[in-house]
Amino acid sequence: MAVVIGILAAIMKEARPEIQSRARVVAALAVVLAVFACTSPPTAVTEKPVTQAPPQQKPSEPAPPPVVTPQAPRAAEPGLKSPPAPTPPVSGATYKAATFAELPGWRDDAALEAWPAFVASCGALVNREGWREVCTAASRTSPANADSVRRFFERHFRVWQVASAEGAQDGLITGYYEPLLRGSRKPGARYRYPLYTVPDDLINVDLAEAQPDVKGLRLRGRLEGRRIVPYYDRAQIESGAAPLKGKELLWVDDPIDLFFLHVQGSGRIALDSGETVRVGYADQNGYPYKSIGRTLIERGELTLEQASMQGIKAWAREHAAELTALLNTNPSYVFFRELPGAGNGPPGSLGVPLTPRRSVAVDTRYVPAGAPVYIATTWPNSAKPMNRLMLAQDTGSAIRGAVRADFFWGYGEAAAREAGRMKQRLKMWLLLPTAYGEPRSTP
Repeated sequence: MAVVIGILAAIMKEARPEIQSRARVVAALAVVLAVFACTSPPTAVTEKPVTQAPPQQKPSEPAPPPVVTPQAPRAAEPGLKSPPAPTPPVSGATYKAATFAELPGWRDDAALEAWPAFVASCGALVNREGWREVCTAASRTSPANADSVRRFFERHFRVWQVASAEGAQDGLITGYYEPLLRGSRKPGARYRYPLYTVPDDLINVDLAEAQPDVKGLRLRGRLEGRRIVPYYDRAQIESGAAPLKGKELLWVDDPIDLFFLHVQGSGRIALDSGETVRVGYADQNGYPYKSIGRTLIERGELTLEQASMQGIKAWAREHAAELTALLNTNPSYVFFRELPGAGNGPPGSLGVPLTPRRSVAVDTRYVPAGAPVYIATTWPNSAKPMNRLMLAQDTGSAIRGAVRADFFWGYGEAAAREAGRMKQRLKMWLLLPTAYGEPRSTP
């Protein structure tokens, strides 16, 4: 069976650098041929979906233990009020042994706020090698204040400063939140923009099931005769090319709010019936995300300072006739599912509810899912330091690189305001249990 190269090209931009070698590409193609030989189109997607990142059958396993590349320590630098445009993340990571005393503001953080998030992580990690002992100890601990939380971590964890393979300790932190949209379970004059569930013709292949050394690489596409081709991009979906009739989950009243729901990965919909429902990521069409803010900057429509979520929405209100064309410059398209309840935070890729201002999304190639991390950055559009203990409980297709994080601000207008403005410099430290061993540097 012939496989169209375009489907691989579409996902290779997000693939691990080492997979991009010629030999790995050939191997990946061979796996796809083997998987799809003598099969017929699937009638449904059976994979359990999650928010933010492409779903996995179970959370990513922690990286195996490693070799530390020595680096000279550098003091944390304040974030920029108007930071330079981020460059594409470099591949690989190095880890330098550090101490808790070296963490900026470690003694000042309200660390007790992070304890429930840490306990939630332990619910997913307790049976994994290296985590069992510390998570069991946490289950028997009821810290009374921030100092007791700090003592627990100082007793059970070691600190590693994260840097790129080239040794760069500065990275980027952005923000995300859980938006609120207005919608209905039925279309109407006001509610014209649908959220779709996963289409029946979307093929989703986890190559690691057949070839473990390509862990994290997924192929998404559809069958066209006996050929596997890329799935429909955003413009094709919006024009009606994809067979999505009957897959409408809900309808909302604003296309730009719906677009940012795709970006955030989860949110709440206030229905015209008075009910509020929560929706979350179910799957994605296989194309890499392209920032419309960056597109507007490149066109000269907005400056870097204006290209926040709020600035983009203001542009959209003034250029309604051009909005569809702008949104279609991002080929990525997200499919949703309805989530139970609306009380706790939305579930992250680890499978536990996210905690506002204490959960971050990371690149789990370099930071183990569920691990505590310590960040040194600044408040959005400010030089005011923000140093705090966080939990790596989510991932995202745009979160790529060792020193890269997406800060979960929570739900509501205040969270939206801070998330939309956040694009700061970041230094990050990984906290690993003493039984875990050293994190392994990757080229």
